[in-house]
Amino acid sequence: MDGFKGKVAVVTGAASGIGLALAMRFADEGMKVVLADIEEAPLAAAQASIAAKGGTAIAVRTNVMQEDDVIRLVDAAFGTWGNVHVLCNNAGVSGGLIADGIWSIPAEDWNWVLGVNFSGVLYGIRHFVPRMLAKAEQGHIVNTASVAGLVTPPSGPYTVSKHGVTALSEMLYKDLKARNAKVSASVLCPGWVDTKILESARNRPAGLTPAAAPAPSAQAQLRREAVRLSLKNGIAPAKIASLVVDAIKSDTFYIVPVQPDIEQALALRLQDIGQRRNPTIVPPL
Repeated sequence: MDGFKGKVAVVTGAASGIGLALAMRFADEGMKVVLADIEEAPLAAAQASIAAKGGTAIAVRTNVMQEDDVIRLVDAAFGTWGNVHVLCNNAGVSGGLIADGIWSIPAEDWNWVLGVNFSGVLYGIRHFVPRMLAKAEQGHIVNTASVAGLVTPPSGPYTVSKHGVTALSEMLYKDLKARNAKVSASVLCPGWVDTKILESARNRPAGLTPAAAPAPSAQAQLRREAVRLSLKNGIAPAKIASLVVDAIKSDTFYIVPVQPDIEQALALRLQDIGQRRNPTIVPPL
């Protein structure tokens, strides 16, 4: 994609973490930004931050689990500025980390995490892409998965949702290239990033909260604390945003910034598959 100035970017999950970093970077590149998030106050703060830097943005409260909300977001973006050139399906939540065995994860966890992480991306593709293609201008879609979409850490619905996003993104990329579209796609699969994703339950719908969640085992609690520490020491979101901008400019599909131990785990899984051997059991990432 050639040049960002004056073009339009849409970012879901834009009020914090990677989404906020993406929105700020796009604004710095001279883009008009549509900020979407479920949290109203942080969303307004993000819009104010862009305005304070001289940027241009609108905020649209959006629950990406709800297809009607995504349709409303599409209408707001196209209705305000006539086109969308960059779409970042980025909103995501965590869940299932403290389960003692994948069989013990409550149905509510599966429905919530898959609803946000997978269906939110699917709805974005379903409703933005046809209108982007109809404009016949250069564009790019970036779907936020995770390295958990390339390896299989024990995080249940999160891992499953991110594998789904990776596969969906690959199919999207192939569909777009098969028709020589001016719109392309990337998948973002980072390792540990310094975000507050472990606190995502603050936005969890009451109807998707387990009535009686099993008490976490000591091992599961240690696992959660290790994840919290790894996130705190993770890659800065601004660095991720820079890599995304570079990938859009160069039409790079796989964006995989990871720590060395995760790089090794990824190589090992690919070797297992290539050699048709049983999955190697390694310590959790």
